[in-house]
Amino acid sequence: MLVVPGCTSKPSTTGATDASSATDSQATAGKDAKESKESKKAETKPEPLVVPAGTSVTISLGSAIGSKMSQAGQTFSGSVAKGVLVGGTAAIPKGAAVSGTVTDAKPLGKFAGGAVLQVRLDSITLNGAELPVQAAEKTFTIKGKGKRTGVMAGGGAVVGGIVGALAGGGKGAAIGMAAGGGAGAGGAALTGNKDIVLPAESTVSFVLSQPLEIQR
Repeated sequence: MLVVPGCTSKPSTTGATDASSATDSQATAGKDAKESKESKKAETKPEPLVVPAGTSVTISLGSAIGSKMSQAGQTFSGSVAKGVLVGGTAAIPKGAAVSGTVTDAKPLGKFAGGAVLQVRLDSITLNGAELPVQAAEKTFTIKGKGKRTGVMAGGGAVVGGIVGALAGGGKGAAIGMAAGGGAGAGGAALTGNKDIVLPAESTVSFVLSQPLEIQR
């Protein structure tokens, strides 16, 4: 009796191996393409603008502040009065919103017979983001007893007595201050025995003590 042994064979794994290799290759290619795209995006991203320390930023006040009407800790708002350029590019555009704080306010008779107003610039809003600012505080002082001259600490500028009606503030007050005190005065209204008043729309310049980095 002739017995023919059955023929057994294992299924070939070549096709599965090839499919797995193809899948791995596609995944690797996709990963490489993604990394390449991200790398190119990083390469084309513009460098941030850096406004160096020592740069002057002049702001226009949104409301009046003063040695008698304000209190330490009170915040104020305003806008950039003059654009700041870095390498010919507008780093801080005119009109950008700013915020600050009154760090000290003493009316006449509360500080050795004189008045004191000290303000600080806290932040500038650029490209929809509020950027913290490190800048030297501005201090305005004036002596009482009929003196008509005030000295702005930090800038060393002498503020001449302002003649005219400044109680209403606004553009008229700002123009009057520019004529009486000059750009270096920062727009402080110092008249007779009255307290220090910075009307709305008057300008104050702050000097950056630390660089300001602006993403583009």
